[in-house]
Amino acid sequence: MTAPAVPRRRSLVLPVILVIGVLGALVWLGTWQIERKAWKEALIANLESRLSAPPAHLPPRERWKQLDAATDEFTRVSFPATFVPGAQALVYSSGSNLRPDVTGPGYWVFSPARLSGGSLVVVNRGFVPEGRQDATTRAEGEPEGVVDIVGVMRWPEPRGTFTPNDEPQKSLWFVRDPAAMAAAKNWGTIAPFYIDQEAPQAEGGLPRVGPLKVNLPNNHLQYAVTWYGLAAVLLVASLLFLRSWRREAPAAADPRG
Repeated sequence: MTAPAVPRRRSLVLPVILVIGVLGALVWLGTWQIERKAWKEALIANLESRLSAPPAHLPPRERWKQLDAATDEFTRVSFPATFVPGAQALVYSSGSNLRPDVTGPGYWVFSPARLSGGSLVVVNRGFVPEGRQDATTRAEGEPEGVVDIVGVMRWPEPRGTFTPNDEPQKSLWFVRDPAAMAAAKNWGTIAPFYIDQEAPQAEGGLPRVGPLKVNLPNNHLQYAVTWYGLAAVLLVASLLFLRSWRREAPAAADPRG
């Protein structure tokens, strides 16, 4: 009498390789989030230090080419300047992570300011809500004469994939790009940075200036716990499966069942 065939059991080599690969990826993601957490905390501390420092004198024009966003952005500065009359460009905004007092929709008002030596620096003069973008609706806030400006040095922001196209014919931009504004409006040569104005406040309250405050999200610890947790769940599930598989091995090998 022929003995019944012993059922073949599938090899666990491929599943084990896959589990090890997924476990490695999950642990790597968790570790990466821990590293990002340390980076974000250092960034926040650095920004808070710069934004709380007393304002320094605006660097002279001969130093502008040596300035760099990585080391000089968010430096507080003060300087006297005269705004070019009637010159402004608007940047649409729906809110700001660095200005909690600003909620959209509205616009940042950018204007060129002339220094005592004749150089031009573009200044973000502050926020105006929807409906007040026309300068004639806030004529009392238009600066005259020399203004002692206090603000923060900023660099142009990159354009995102889904950022709408600017509309220079309407004096409307969707990224803070002073060079593009200056080219479209024939302002001439400007500084490679711009200034987010903190003071003084305009007559009538518009455009509304204010200090920048660090409000960057830091959820990296939560993300790390999630990735590590998924790795732990996968490891426990794999061990339970392996245990069950090993228990069934003798029964599968016994032809009598």
